[in-house]
Amino acid sequence: MRLFGTDGVRGVAGRDLDSRLATTLAAAAAYVLGRASAGRQSPASAKSARPRPVAVVGRDPRASGEFLEAAVVAGLAETGVDVRRLGVIPTPGVAYLTDVLDTDFGVMLSASHNPAPDNGIKFFARGGVKLADEVEAEIEARMAAASPDGSPGSGPGSGPGIPPAGFGRITDAAGEAERYLEHLLNTVRLADAGSAGSAGSASSDRPAERPLAGWRVVVDCAHGAAYALAPRLLAEAGAEVTAIGVEPDGININEGCGSTSLGALQAAVVEQGADAGIAYDGDADRCLAVDADGQVIDGDQILAILALALNKAGRLAGGTVVATVMANLGFRLAMRDAGIDMVETPVGDRYLIAAMLDGKYVLGGEQSGHIIMLDHSSTGDGMLTSLQLLATAASTGQSLAELGSVLTRVPQVLINVHGVNKQQVVASDELAAAVADATSQLGDSGRVLVRPSGTEPAVRVMVEAVDSAQAHEIADRLAEVVRNVG
Repeated sequence: MRLFGTDGVRGVAGRDLDSRLATTLAAAAAYVLGRASAGRQSPASAKSARPRPVAVVGRDPRASGEFLEAAVVAGLAETGVDVRRLGVIPTPGVAYLTDVLDTDFGVMLSASHNPAPDNGIKFFARGGVKLADEVEAEIEARMAAASPDGSPGSGPGSGPGIPPAGFGRITDAAGEAERYLEHLLNTVRLADAGSAGSAGSASSDRPAERPLAGWRVVVDCAHGAAYALAPRLLAEAGAEVTAIGVEPDGININEGCGSTSLGALQAAVVEQGADAGIAYDGDADRCLAVDADGQVIDGDQILAILALALNKAGRLAGGTVVATVMANLGFRLAMRDAGIDMVETPVGDRYLIAAMLDGKYVLGGEQSGHIIMLDHSSTGDGMLTSLQLLATAASTGQSLAELGSVLTRVPQVLINVHGVNKQQVVASDELAAAVADATSQLGDSGRVLVRPSGTEPAVRVMVEAVDSAQAHEIADRLAEVVRNVG
């Protein structure tokens, strides 16, 4: 079974993901990523090359992150990697610092929006980019080779011994988070004259140093990695900030708060008469928003708002935005009406980034609020997204509700069918005929998508239609076909 999933290695801490696995994984990654980075050095840079590879390591506030961080750091240092410990910091902060500090790779300990018992280990290659599938496979092969029985982490005496350049040294680098914060602020402070954030015209009462002046914002940090930085970011950009979800205790991350549970944020925004609310997930690589009335502004709407603003400013490369197959039909229609092209990818930010790099596009995202702005970040960044979204609204003088109205959501029904053979379902002629019939029935007023899940043993049936009742009826019918053929 492959160890890496769609976003690193994840599992229940102490059971699926224990300290032994973390140490072995880190050592294998050190070998593969350190060697790959050294192989890219030019002759000129080799003369001043560091004696050992360097990695940055960050984590979210989960209790298990403490012992897993220690295990990862031990595995890296034992194999001759110098480690800079960043402490609690958002995932995109690790990606940014991997690049700007010119390290060989980065490691983040987080299970993102998952509950506290889970944790995960994500890697970034030089430049702060996620690993390619073949690199992950090489790391897994290295782990197996280091274990006598072929299982990750087993076998006493399978360690590497004393590395040629000596054991790695470990230093605390929590202060580097300030560099990341300053970078985010500079995406609006150093914007071109006459623009705020990514687009729009700055008004005279909102100087570039404080583009959110006059805005009252509630921010929910999910008791996660952004709890210290996100309120500061928005406040230093000029907003009057009320922060909730900023008391992590190691076990309350994502619990009834953050982007996966917006009720508390919606209530706080309405109660305080705020202009907007922002919610991050546990590692702050995504965000969602709510308007002044507490209505949700989802990832499709955020992506549409930013796409339109960038396009108006002439900064949307190729006049194109990248989105996944799950993007709402309303988003597609809004982009079509604005004359913006859309490139479609499978679900997952790694596919978005690959398509963006391939086409040299600058903006992509998912309905979940995972927005990628390659002009400023190599990965999805919730804090960056929230700053750019609010700066765009402030620069235009429009509310989030007004900006979000550009997209009219089409009713979307999603059914997960469990207990079926995914390969058998995909190959079914009967299902193909049923999907074709449903697609014909909907015409231009709807859309059908049936796909095997990449994260669980299920087939997902999604139907969109202007008529909600019709969407439910077709989805139920297709789900029954899936059950029968699988």
